[in-house]
Amino acid sequence: MIVEIDPASPLPPYEQIRQQVAALVGSGELPVSARLPSIRQLSADLGLAAGTVARAYRELEAAGYLKSRVGQGTVVAGRPGLPAAERRRRLADAARAYASAVRQLGVEPASALDAVRHELDQHPGRSPGPAAP
Repeated sequence: MIVEIDPASPLPPYEQIRQQVAALVGSGELPVSARLPSIRQLSADLGLAAGTVARAYRELEAAGYLKSRVGQGTVVAGRPGLPAAERRRRLADAARAYASAVRQLGVEPASALDAVRHELDQHPGRSPGPAAP
């Protein structure tokens, strides 16, 4: 599992982890029953406090992505469907993050929208899944 933290991101590290793991589960790159690194291991790998990773795992478990069992670790539970309100929230979060990146790059809005349309058109059959951040 590859998770990266962007220290310049406006999103807190736990949210970056949550979004990336949800995306990996949603895309099928992390299949059901796949074992995730322990909280201690992932926090060491990312240079974060264990509580930060634990929060991301708790939120992913609450959303139905992960299952944790004492002594057995954390595994992928499945690809849960998202309620419409959560999907809208995540879409708004992703739009804000993208808009921020576009502004930092100095790209015109029309060009940024063209880039999004191009990416969406490249994968028309891909299910949006629950991972839309």
